[in-house]
Amino acid sequence: MTLFDAPYAPAAPTGPVVRVRMLVAYDGSEFHGFAAQDGPVTVAGTLRSAIERVVRHSVEITCAGRTDRGVHAWGQVLSLDLASSVDLDALHRSLVKQCGPAIAVRELSLAPVGFDARFSATARTYRYTVLNRPVPDPFLARTTWHVPTPLDMELLALACDPFVGEHDFSAFCRRPKVNDGGEPVSLVRRVKRAGWTDLGDGLLRFEITATAFCHQMVRAIVGTEVAAGRGQIRPGEIRGILRSGDRARAAAIAPPEGLCLWHVDY
Repeated sequence: MTLFDAPYAPAAPTGPVVRVRMLVAYDGSEFHGFAAQDGPVTVAGTLRSAIERVVRHSVEITCAGRTDRGVHAWGQVLSLDLASSVDLDALHRSLVKQCGPAIAVRELSLAPVGFDARFSATARTYRYTVLNRPVPDPFLARTTWHVPTPLDMELLALACDPFVGEHDFSAFCRRPKVNDGGEPVSLVRRVKRAGWTDLGDGLLRFEITATAFCHQMVRAIVGTEVAAGRGQIRPGEIRGILRSGDRARAAAIAPPEGLCLWHVDY
C-alpha cells in the first residue's frame, strides 16, 4: 500500500458541484488494475486519494474502460463530481506532482452536464504491441509482448477480417458470473475496425476499435491472431471459432503488458 492508497474518508462535498472530465495516461506495470480495491495499489485508488487530499471531500470516479492488472492507458477518460469552488488548474498541477510519472493527468476540464466517461462513450480503441525479434529488449519489456517466432504479416491481416462487424464474442471473452436465476450477460459486441501495422525493427502493432469490449476480449483476439501469424491456426478457421462461442477453441490470451487503452470516442 502506498501513501496515495492509504485509507482516507473525507466528508462529501457540500453546496453546488461540477462535473469534471479527466484524460489520463498510465503505466499499468505496478498497478493491480484500474478499479479501486481494498489493499492492492490501483490506478483509481491512487488518483482518488490524491484528488481528495486537494479538494478535501470524497470523490467517486467513473472510467471509460476498466483495465486489468499490468495493462496501460494513453487515452483513459474519467468523470467525477467536485465542489464548484475547486481550482481546477491548481488541482491539475498537484495531481501531476503527486501521481507522476506512473500516472499522468494529461487534461482536466469542466464537462458538459450529464457527461459520463463510460456511458457517453461511443467507441474505444486499444493498441497491442508485439516485439517480433529473436532477442528480447529489456527497455521494451514493460510495454510489449516478446514473440521470438517470426510472424507472417499477410496471415495476421487475413486473421483480422472475421472480427469486424457485430458478433457474439463468447469464444474471446471471460464469461461473467451469473447469479442463480439471473439472465446471462450478452457478449455481443460491434467491432468497427481491426488491423496490424509493421512499425519496423521487429515492432508490430495491432489496433482495434469497437463500440464496447468484454473482459479480456482484446487479449484473447491478439492471442489467436498471433497463433494465426505463426501458422498454428488458419485465418479461415477464425469465423468458425467466433460462431462456436467456445472459449476453448481460441488460443490463450496474450499477456497484459502489450495492451494499451489508446483512445475513447464521444
